[in-house]
Amino acid sequence: MAAAVTRRLHALRVEAPDGHAVADVESGRGASEGADTPVAKRVVDAKDDVWVAADEGDVPGTGRPLLFRTMKVKGSILHPYRFLILARLIAVVAFFAWRVKHRNHDGGAWLWATSMVADTWFGFSWLLNQLPKLNPVKRVPDLAALADQHGEANTNLPGIDVFVTTVDPVDEPILYTVNTILSILAADYPVDRYACYLSDDGGTLVHYEAMVEVAGFAALWVPFCRKHCVEPRSPENYFGMKTRPYVGSMAGEFVRDHRRVRREYEEFKVRIGSLASTIRQRSDAYNSSSGKGVGARATWMADGTQWPGTWIEQAENHRRGQHAGIVQVILNHPSCKPQLGSPASTNNPFDFSNVDTRLPMLVYISREKRPGYNHQKKAGAMNVMLRVSALLSNAPFVVNFDCDHYINNSQALRAPMCFMLDPRDGHNTAFVQFPQRFDDVDPTDRYANHNRVFFDGTMLSLNGLQGPSYLGTGTVFRRVALYGMEPPRYRAEKIKLAAGKADEFGSSTSFVNSMPDAAIQERSITPVLVDEGLGGDLAALMTCAYEDGSSWGRDVGWVYNIATEDVVTGFRMHSQGWRSMYCSMEPAAFRGTAPINLTERLYQVLRWSGGSLEMFFSHSNALLAGGRLHPLQRVAYLNMSTYPIVTVFILAYNLFPVMWLFSEQFYIQRPFGEYIVYLVGVIAMIHVIGMFEVRWAGITLLDWCRNEQFYMIGATGVYPTAVLYMALKLVTGKGLHFRLTSKQTEACSGDKFADLYTVRWVPLLIPTVAVLVVNVAAVGAAIGKAATWGFFTDQARHVVLGMVFNVWILVLLYPFALGIMGQWGKRPVILFVMLVMAIGAVGIVYFTLHTPYPAEWSEVAASLGKTSLTGGPSG
Repeated sequence: MAAAVTRRLHALRVEAPDGHAVADVESGRGASEGADTPVAKRVVDAKDDVWVAADEGDVPGTGRPLLFRTMKVKGSILHPYRFLILARLIAVVAFFAWRVKHRNHDGGAWLWATSMVADTWFGFSWLLNQLPKLNPVKRVPDLAALADQHGEANTNLPGIDVFVTTVDPVDEPILYTVNTILSILAADYPVDRYACYLSDDGGTLVHYEAMVEVAGFAALWVPFCRKHCVEPRSPENYFGMKTRPYVGSMAGEFVRDHRRVRREYEEFKVRIGSLASTIRQRSDAYNSSSGKGVGARATWMADGTQWPGTWIEQAENHRRGQHAGIVQVILNHPSCKPQLGSPASTNNPFDFSNVDTRLPMLVYISREKRPGYNHQKKAGAMNVMLRVSALLSNAPFVVNFDCDHYINNSQALRAPMCFMLDPRDGHNTAFVQFPQRFDDVDPTDRYANHNRVFFDGTMLSLNGLQGPSYLGTGTVFRRVALYGMEPPRYRAEKIKLAAGKADEFGSSTSFVNSMPDAAIQERSITPVLVDEGLGGDLAALMTCAYEDGSSWGRDVGWVYNIATEDVVTGFRMHSQGWRSMYCSMEPAAFRGTAPINLTERLYQVLRWSGGSLEMFFSHSNALLAGGRLHPLQRVAYLNMSTYPIVTVFILAYNLFPVMWLFSEQFYIQRPFGEYIVYLVGVIAMIHVIGMFEVRWAGITLLDWCRNEQFYMIGATGVYPTAVLYMALKLVTGKGLHFRLTSKQTEACSGDKFADLYTVRWVPLLIPTVAVLVVNVAAVGAAIGKAATWGFFTDQARHVVLGMVFNVWILVLLYPFALGIMGQWGKRPVILFVMLVMAIGAVGIVYFTLHTPYPAEWSEVAASLGKTSLTGGPSG
């Protein structure tokens, strides 16, 4: 429902010569326009039966329009939702009181006590999760109001520095990275008011030369996007679409331009794909020439100089963890005036005579690496970019992307400015967080990669408090908030560094002097000349020793020593009194890739959950934050940092059924029938509350079901492993290494989702497999017991009630079972047959071993024994 500046254009459907539809719109107006104009938005809002506009007015005395609208959940939905939360809280308290009154006194007292501890933690964890959700709020940027305020050309918008991070061109395929950079260079934002930085933490020449190729192709791709209003502006994703809405004004030239640009892009991809072999062949040729093959075999750049970063054949001072710092300005800062392209000619088939062909500034960075230093992974690379960009562009706002996230909506950089520049509380807003959306996820989203419950539910809830947490990518920051400055509402004066405080930011005078300018939010980007003096300052800012004795990594920049540096960095800002905003646009502002392989997905969640526990056992504990943190925001951060702990009890509950195999009957609580009724009631209330959240979050039942299923998959393996990791770290002082989530795919042209059916067996899978086996066996044993005792006995009824729990666990673990089946997982019916056979086999075995001989059989055996002893009857 995001607002957009739209155009009234003639539109039509255009077919490409190869038969693929390249544009598809209805006549009269662009297809993407109708729902985005302010008038259309009001119509959509009027029909919205969930969200209503909050009562807002202009800020007195400012004379400036509001740049975003606040929307709240209708009372007819919100009030019953809150009532149900209160009702469940009362039900949980009543449940505990009943359990204490009917505690076990027999041999199962230990089991009762254990379950009471577990249920107490379940209740506490649920409360931590539910309280921050009492006031969900949606905020919609008004891009039309932003355009009105800043003029038709929007030439006075503030400057933005865009940060992109990458490490390994194999685990993070370089094609993702170049498409991300191209989408940034083609964004719909004043060209001279933003700059793009790529941090290559591996220091590889292939990334640098890829950026050189990007600069060349961008000279064609960016004007093409501007001329024809292309969406999205990542060429791989754009050309991969079967139909695309055309909203440009030159439909007659579009098909011809489209065909030629696509051909150029295919050639560009070939060059990118062959870079590694090209660099190796070039280096071999240089090393084999006169005298250059002696000693270490260097990696050579195209200009005949040795690459200062990591070599193909690593050598001293040219290893992944040992090389000099590198800063290369690939595209210089453009001029302030538009530069129109050339008309079509014999040598140039593209008519860009009415298109601005300027390109934003593009900079390649690889920080210094030396043995003996903890380089702090992504957080360290981001802090180096923050310092280097301060001397090159020093934009007041900073955006960070992972290398596989591209700009999907060309106006995505404008939307956060609606929040940052809003007259109400914009100057106290530290960052704007966008939801993460993903491409190439399997249609059923087997492993909940879309995570809509979190992005469209939890984040909107936090939006009604102090704001959403920082989620690592797709985030726009106020630069001074990253510097650790307090928000203006708590700052007595404008930013003014005391001489004694400058050491907190390191020894660079140039960097410290740049900080006051960064606080001017209307500031643009000032072009600089990278001379010898500036080059020396940049080199100093990238050294490993620069941060020694400073506050970088704790009170300044991205936070160190915690795997989830994103959440902790946002927490620090909220603790200082800053607020954040959540911005959702249509089409989605940014899109990226997600691991659809089970093992890679579990490793990703392991890193997140381990980092959450690290946060709890650090100086970033929510309980230690000052009074500027909103009370419910504190509760939310406490929940974020402790949620894996509860899964230890979930794992124990899931393994309890193993006792059914060795004991005729055991009871967690007596009377068992009433206990089951209470349990079903409090669990059912959770799901009813969940249905209300599905309603106001605008997600589907499938999204909700997948979230429930993947939570159980994580709760039986990944989360308890994270707890074990944290316990070992607290005892030994040494943590475990969290591996980078591989974004490389094994998918071939014949199967887009081949990774989904690839099994990579690792120890992380064992606990969940054990839970699966135990509950299958428990269901079989329950059926065997019921058959042994009689299906209509009280004992059988208790067994069937207990079996409901086991079946529920199996339903939740269904995606995991499909995942470990590999290629057989393509046919779920096979899994169903296997489960039925396994349950049936266990039931038959149990019945066979525990069924007593019938009475008549016993009499026959006794008579036969008596006859044999007396020698038989006389005859």
